[in-house]
Amino acid sequence: MRHRTLASSPALWASIPCPRSELRLDLVLASGQSFRWREHSPAHWSGVLGSRVWTLTQTDERLYCTVYPEKEGRGGRPTPEDLKAIREYFRLDVSLARLYSHWGSVDPHFQKVAQKFQGVRLLRQDPTECLFSFICSSNNNIARITGMVERLCQSLGPQLIQLDDVAYHGFPSLQALAGSEVEPQLRKLGLGYRARYVCASAQAILKEQGGLAWLQQLREAPYEEAHQALCALPGVGTKVADCVCLMALDKPQAVPVDVHMWQIAQRDYSWHPTTSQAKGPNPQANKELGTFFRSLWGPCAGWAQAVTPSGSSPHKPLTCHRCCSVPTYASPTKLKSHLQSAEKHPKGQKARWGDSTSPACPASLSHLHLSPAGERSLQLPQGYTGERTLRGDRTDCDFIFLPLLQEGTIK
Repeated sequence: MRHRTLASSPALWASIPCPRSELRLDLVLASGQSFRWREHSPAHWSGVLGSRVWTLTQTDERLYCTVYPEKEGRGGRPTPEDLKAIREYFRLDVSLARLYSHWGSVDPHFQKVAQKFQGVRLLRQDPTECLFSFICSSNNNIARITGMVERLCQSLGPQLIQLDDVAYHGFPSLQALAGSEVEPQLRKLGLGYRARYVCASAQAILKEQGGLAWLQQLREAPYEEAHQALCALPGVGTKVADCVCLMALDKPQAVPVDVHMWQIAQRDYSWHPTTSQAKGPNPQANKELGTFFRSLWGPCAGWAQAVTPSGSSPHKPLTCHRCCSVPTYASPTKLKSHLQSAEKHPKGQKARWGDSTSPACPASLSHLHLSPAGERSLQLPQGYTGERTLRGDRTDCDFIFLPLLQEGTIK
């Protein structure tokens, strides 16, 4: 079976009214909220939702979808229940026009940003998939997270269907993630230290909390209670907990804070912590910053902050070189090329570092410089050995450097 396009098989598609000002597929599906969508044909996004495989596209006024049969076969048009699932996934009951209007009226900076980035909205994801995807996001970037989540699903999730040469898998169950042999398997797949947290969190939910029902019921719990419960899981800090609250647990007031959001708050809003002397994100200061934005933007502050990082540059969207729990919107063309390169190897295009006698991983990128564009290489700091590449990391400490950091240098 092949991936469908609207032109090739129009009878197998259904649509719902949805102007681009309410939803931009290219901004939302490649933003680092979900890591399971690919643009296999121009403006056609295919991925897994609710254990089924879908392709989505849009026109200026309508959102189109087609869903593939669970087993090989032709299948039919999406049913009303299918369309309901799409509406819920994109939260189309929420009017972006009204939210943007309110946020613009109370925040002049947001008003400038909103004019450039219409159609940015938050997804309502499955809590299990969202939680474990963001455990993989720690000190990571969108392309590598996407590769990790894909390999996780291929290794432990049920196969759903194959389209062209792409095999689609569902997200693994808690039981599959908690297996005794899973951690070394995930390490081989390139998850690094995150493999331990994936397994330990799945085991904690099953053995200590009673299973999937506990995670699902956090949707009904107050924000503070859900956040605290998530932070008790191995590998889940305040940023990851806020991401899961915001993107899967119906907590629109959750404001994930990373270094980018911290910098935006200080630069554009003249905010500084008053309860601590923190120079960067930490749990106490993050809570204070979240409260600041909730007082400014209101009960849907988490939705507003999803747009704000996009406009942090006056000239172009912020490209998320490290996925820090905040959905920041990358250039679709550049992001696609990095997703493709990351899929070529379990750990992406990596620098091959020397032996264990090499110096410890440096704390910042300040001493790394891109060579002239014609050479397209990186100068490693003195004492480091290895292959010079456009992109590299050291998996024991997740030291990442990307050509996205110097977009003007690399063609």
